[in-house]
Amino acid sequence: RTIVLSDPKKRNALSLAMLKSLQTDILHEAESKDLKVIIISAEGPVFSSGHDLRELTDEQSTDYHTEVFQTCSEVMMLIQNHPVPVIAMVNGLATAAGCQLVASCDIAVASDKSSFATPGVNIGLFCSTPAVALGRTVPRKVALEMLFTGEPISAQEALLHGLLSKVVPEEQLEEETMRIATKIAASSRPVVSLGKATFYKQLPQDLRTAYYLASQTMVDNVALRDGQEGIKAFIQKRKPIWS
Repeated sequence: RTIVLSDPKKRNALSLAMLKSLQTDILHEAESKDLKVIIISAEGPVFSSGHDLRELTDEQSTDYHTEVFQTCSEVMMLIQNHPVPVIAMVNGLATAAGCQLVASCDIAVASDKSSFATPGVNIGLFCSTPAVALGRTVPRKVALEMLFTGEPISAQEALLHGLLSKVVPEEQLEEETMRIATKIAASSRPVVSLGKATFYKQLPQDLRTAYYLASQTMVDNVALRDGQEGIKAFIQKRKPIWS
């Protein structure tokens, strides 16, 4: 599934309406066995400029502001908790909650003209929620420099610090993203879903607990129909037929 942020006139700002639309599109038939991978991309020169600041003035109530940030947080967590891998395909600038969206995806492929920033501090609104995803993706000192200065980093710097999986020339962006998506889609969905869930579950644990959780998952994986099919296909030197 490809989800395209398509409000280029507003720099694909994550307004409450945009966030709710994104939430709906990500959740749409999430359990369908035909869905193998989701790609999030955008129209125009800006991937996403983050929250729509017009929604954050005191003309709106505190309750409304709370709903904006809660909905945004739910969308970011939804990506991580989704049963299939989610890929960000970035061509352009991703700032604040837009940068948060890239950091929240499982894989991020960007063109070499892309850049990333958390510039909220410059307008008096520190990027505290983007910092949750950013701080779990790049080293602390890199995240804090971005958060304290608001200065953008290039695609190459973002790759170096782990915000991106891959950087390619703009003309190769779609081809490379589709290559990765197609490779994922060729695998067993139950196997990938189980693996993704366990990866995020074990990350914050101590080593022993992490190995305990992962070992249990390996046992569950072996018991899956596709687990047995894959092992037998390998032994019999044939291609597996996934369920």
